[in-house]
Amino acid sequence: MKMPVEQVQTEDLKAFERRLTEYIANQRPQSWCWRVVLVIISTITALGAWCWLLDKETSQVSFIQSLYNHPYFALSGLCLILLFLCGIHKRVVAPAIITARCRSVLADFNMSCDDTGKLILKPRSM
Repeated sequence: MKMPVEQVQTEDLKAFERRLTEYIANQRPQSWCWRVVLVIISTITALGAWCWLLDKETSQVSFIQSLYNHPYFALSGLCLILLFLCGIHKRVVAPAIITARCRSVLADFNMSCDDTGKLILKPRSM
């Protein structure tokens, strides 16, 4: 028993849409968690930098000694640098990157997708 071509194409589109929405939905909690980590580390670094800059001893001692005097700033700054080197900026915006790339590929097929991965069929232009 053979299915019509249109039905096969429709099933393929539905399967693609289900997989895309599933993948984006699974990325959102991870993305949210990385955002929380980034906000916490950034806040601790900013507060540590504020205390570090307001300290009168900072200008009188060496740079290494001033970092030793302010361990919260030194450690949080180091953590922030390491997180960016490990790619936290990409993990925070991963769902947006995926949808943008899908939109660029789907444009060739006169389609698009929303932020959740649902396909949008565009009318044919003549």
